[in-house]
Amino acid sequence: MSFVLRLDQTRELHWQTVFRQQMPEMAFHFWPECGNPEDVEYLALWKPDPEIFAQFPNLKLVFSLGAGVDQFDLSTLPPQVSLVRMIEPALTAGMVEYVTAFVLAIQRDLPLYRQQQTERLWQAHPERPAAATRVGIMGMGTLGTPCAKALLSLGFAVQGWNRSPRDIADVPVFAGDTELDAFLASTDILVCLLPLTDATRGLFRASLFSKLPKGASFINAGRGGHVVTDDLLGALDSGQLRWAVLDVTSPEPLPATSPLWEHPWIILTPHIASNTNAQSGAESVIANIRRFQAGQPPAGLVDRRKAY
Repeated sequence: MSFVLRLDQTRELHWQTVFRQQMPEMAFHFWPECGNPEDVEYLALWKPDPEIFAQFPNLKLVFSLGAGVDQFDLSTLPPQVSLVRMIEPALTAGMVEYVTAFVLAIQRDLPLYRQQQTERLWQAHPERPAAATRVGIMGMGTLGTPCAKALLSLGFAVQGWNRSPRDIADVPVFAGDTELDAFLASTDILVCLLPLTDATRGLFRASLFSKLPKGASFINAGRGGHVVTDDLLGALDSGQLRWAVLDVTSPEPLPATSPLWEHPWIILTPHIASNTNAQSGAESVIANIRRFQAGQPPAGLVDRRKAY
């Protein structure tokens, strides 16, 4: 029985230390070293090569090193092998911090004041209280729900949208396509935390932006493939959208020729909203292996039909 970790960052050597301390019975290998391939039952990585799974005939679980699994081609995953999303405290905390920071920045007009600073313009603008700012989060899962609760604690009017119904205390959740328009019409700051699937690819396009109140803002911390870039630019140029905060783009890294770099109403960050911590990430994987060995489903188990 062995575990293989495929990562490029040397800081992730800490994973081996955690495994030695908390799961010493498990043989640990750094890819491309893997010992006897027939002994490998668990594999953790970010983006797999299509042929990698076939190398391990007794593979049982594959762990994504991120919250999403859109980088996996599920058709290459053997039917007896399960895929598990990363759910760990640091990953969640990072997303809560990122979303909260930029919702507050938009609510307090910090992008506008930054522009005024470059123009040496000293001009105050009316403030809109948090309670009068409606934040709508699309994707009320392991990241969206904590973000909603954090914003609620700051006094924002928070609501969510999800593919399927969710019951979350003090946060109204709209569900499915039939309730999407009503959700959008009552959202001033729209946050995307959806998984990227065939159903959500290109979802944020002109027809969706047009259903938001004029002057709404958009924060994308999901995936770049969610957004039709030309439609986003059109919505900003027309004034339908006031600000856009993009932590993800398509492609990544963003080419130097992209108009997103210099657009005055776009704030870009290089996919840094939330990252897996070596210590808590390794502990999460170990906990899931122990669940699996005890006959319990791992936390973050991916439903192949939904691709998340």
